[in-house]
Amino acid sequence: MQTGRQLTRIQADLLLLLTAAVWGSGFIAQRIAAPNMNIFYFNGGRFLLGALLLIPLVRFKLHIEKKKFSGVLLAGFLLFSAGAFQQAGMITTTAGNAGFITGLYVIFVPIFLWLIWRDKQKWNVWMAAAVAVIGMLLLSTGGKLNLAPGDRLELIGAILWAMHVIVVGRTVQGMHPLHFAIGQFMVCAILNFGTGFIIDPQGLTQISSLWWTILYNGIASVAIGFTLQGVAQKYAPPTDAALILSMEAVFAAVFGFVFLSERFSSEQLIGGILVMAAILLAQANFSPKHLIEAEKR
Repeated sequence: MQTGRQLTRIQADLLLLLTAAVWGSGFIAQRIAAPNMNIFYFNGGRFLLGALLLIPLVRFKLHIEKKKFSGVLLAGFLLFSAGAFQQAGMITTTAGNAGFITGLYVIFVPIFLWLIWRDKQKWNVWMAAAVAVIGMLLLSTGGKLNLAPGDRLELIGAILWAMHVIVVGRTVQGMHPLHFAIGQFMVCAILNFGTGFIIDPQGLTQISSLWWTILYNGIASVAIGFTLQGVAQKYAPPTDAALILSMEAVFAAVFGFVFLSERFSSEQLIGGILVMAAILLAQANFSPKHLIEAEKR
């Protein structure tokens, strides 16, 4: 099942930028919920809500072909596991370390595409990924990275996020993004609630006091954000997606500064500029053919 309108690469990249902004806004609710609610119930609630909000848009008829079913299952599992490792790591590391190490997925994506799928990347993509990593180091930690025990878990989470970006890009081809989104949300919600019931059955009562954080994240970060990601990745390369989605860290820092009065240093400002420069570098066309045509004009 296909969507009716085809997007250009630039349009898809702009959707990814909007996705990063939406995810960055969700940072506020996540920061409030994290110390006060079991992460499995928080994630389970927001992904279940996201799926329920999208179901009417497909007329309550979920259609996933057999050949795509394994990809949807894998995407949902990666959503669940990446979020779990990320949150577990934050128990014994700083938010700055977690933000930087999670952002390393921007360089893992081209590495995995090259190693596993033999998908060669242009030199400017590698350079852009390296610049983005430096930018996120400044943005998240101010350039001072002090390794902590939880950083290993954050690194595993970053690897899983990279795999999720790749799996989304490959699975969503040839199927409707809404059906894909609902499928991966349901898988993720079931895994989160199941794990929560096993390790902390009493934690379910926490939802009543922080329901609004789940409501906001379910609508914005999940129903809107992850769905836009699926739509955009039908037309944007995974490397584009990884780099542009890294702008989530920039938007999160800005929203934290505006709404939570969090400090925004000059190092963070430089880091944000570097991340934006990396995205522009990845978009540049340095092929000989392109340069010759430019000279003729």
